[in-house]
Amino acid sequence: MARKTARTYDNESIASLKGADRVRKRPGVIFGSDSLEGCEHAVFEILSNAIDEAKEGHGNVIIVTRYADQSVEVEDFGRGCPVDWNKAEGRYNWELVFCELYAGGKYTAGAENYEYALGLNGLGSCATQYASEYFDATIYRDGYQYTLHFEKGENVGGLHKKPMKHKSGSKFRWKPDLEVFTEIDIPVDYYLDVMKRQAVVNAGVTFRFRNQVGNKFEVTEFCYQNGILDYVTELAGENPPTAPVFYQTERVGRDRADREDYKVKLSVAFCFSNTETRIEHYHNSSWLEHGGSPEKAMRLAFVAGIDAYLKKQNKYNKNESKITWNDIQDCLILVSNNFSTQTSYENQTKKAINNRFIQEAMQDFLRSQLEVYFIENPIEAEKIAGQVLVNKRSRETAEKARLNLKKKLSGNVDLANRVQKFVDCRTKDLSRRELYIVEGDSALGACKLSRDAEFQGIMPVRGKILNCLKADYNRIFKSEIITDLVKVMGCGVDLVGVKKAKDMADFDIANLRWSKIIICTDADVDGYQIRTLILTMLYRLTPKLITEGYVYIAESPLYEITWKDKTWFAYSDKEKSDLLAGELSGKKCSIQRSKGLGENEPDMMWLTTMNPATRRLIKVMPEDVERTATVFDLLLGDNLQGRKDHISENGYKYLDLADIS
Repeated sequence: MARKTARTYDNESIASLKGADRVRKRPGVIFGSDSLEGCEHAVFEILSNAIDEAKEGHGNVIIVTRYADQSVEVEDFGRGCPVDWNKAEGRYNWELVFCELYAGGKYTAGAENYEYALGLNGLGSCATQYASEYFDATIYRDGYQYTLHFEKGENVGGLHKKPMKHKSGSKFRWKPDLEVFTEIDIPVDYYLDVMKRQAVVNAGVTFRFRNQVGNKFEVTEFCYQNGILDYVTELAGENPPTAPVFYQTERVGRDRADREDYKVKLSVAFCFSNTETRIEHYHNSSWLEHGGSPEKAMRLAFVAGIDAYLKKQNKYNKNESKITWNDIQDCLILVSNNFSTQTSYENQTKKAINNRFIQEAMQDFLRSQLEVYFIENPIEAEKIAGQVLVNKRSRETAEKARLNLKKKLSGNVDLANRVQKFVDCRTKDLSRRELYIVEGDSALGACKLSRDAEFQGIMPVRGKILNCLKADYNRIFKSEIITDLVKVMGCGVDLVGVKKAKDMADFDIANLRWSKIIICTDADVDGYQIRTLILTMLYRLTPKLITEGYVYIAESPLYEITWKDKTWFAYSDKEKSDLLAGELSGKKCSIQRSKGLGENEPDMMWLTTMNPATRRLIKVMPEDVERTATVFDLLLGDNLQGRKDHISENGYKYLDLADIS
């Protein structure tokens, strides 16, 4: 086949995106994603501009409409976005706002407009317009109504202007473009969540959401007259241990010595609760989902402040360890709402900030307020101290129990003495060590005599172990066979997501003592059942051993076929038939069912089952276990009717295996 010539890479290969393509071809750069999340962020960009107007005192109502055709409309009653001729730029302002990235009214340092702006980068209006199937802008200002229409990033018809007195504000309606975003059907819950959060941090502003259903609009309004204090009070419910409090301050500082000073306005509301926990941070009205500077400041301040109080009041027991943030978080409701004239967001999606000065200012502010709070509210201080210490001591008790169980299940000292009948190997090289899980004491004896003691360990399973698919964890860990096997493997158990799992040992693949876990049972019905039970146990307690390829099945031969002084092994009826029809065709052979593991001579056991050069190992894959476990549960589980149906439909296939003599 001819080789395809590589595309030439030369000076003509370099190109730049222009106009709307800067967003339409790379939406993830601006919106963080080209999926529904990015489409949602576009809505927030337009909403942010309306919020900035209201925050500056221009209009106290913002209306967002979700139309049935998946278009969106945001209306505010602010001053209206300037769109007419700009002498300084020699262009219309609408071109700058809606067709030029990094253009806007929030760049000038010290400007009176938008001191604490949510939208800073001059990207949102333009990027959203570029990413839309259509975008209509209606602006009311200076006694006029201005209208603009865009389609797929291109203006159609220019600017239309007509007199319109006694009204100001902006109204934008657009439909996100499916050529840009993979999904545009923004759910109602997104709007409700965002608008409620914005009502919380913009005290006194009414956020009205209109959702079109058929020919009607369902209306929901949010307004918190006292902002975050009302919100914390709502979250705390009736009679919290401490009443919600609110503090605020303003500071001036800089992130680095060679940078300019900027203003920070800090506010925080909190209370302690024994039923609810919630921590939320907002900056310039944007919810900091990932926190950043205020999150770090809050943790450090609360740990230091409460620890200082506990020491001062001699609340710690002798030699008791210090509290941690987790002990406080479990009983704290706190919402911070901060603003700054300079903000360093981690990226355009504004989910975290990293201003150093904001962290330092907030940490100092919170710690000093806590110190005063404890002095002025001694009864509340006692309640807080008591609850935090209860949380701490409960956590330590649970951690101690978890570590004890982990030690029990993955004990690493003198396993040979601690686990009955376990036979270890000599090498400490984990890449060579193999653990054979064998069926019963007789197989233990045969495998022990035939193994290579340098790298092969033996763990016998006495009879049929518990069905771990049906048993609860209390029953499972009362089974000595199972706990012994977990100890021998050494890696603990993986119970992530299971109720009360924190009392169990953590799974750590690094603690596994073996490179292979090999299940070795007889090739008969009982052997298959025991194999399935062991697989089911591993599937439920240590699934990563399977997914990462540590679990194997040693195939035991089903038939021994002898001709003269030679012996062949067949591992299935088909193999037997193939041998007799092929290599052994026409020869008078002796055929017998292979002996069980406990009956085999050591050299035969080594040859067929344990010698790496001649044995057959099957690597267990996750789908194998799931399928086996499903069938096993059907045949031996509680679904009696399902078992009857299965036998009636499939039983005829196995009549030749039944002993009906």
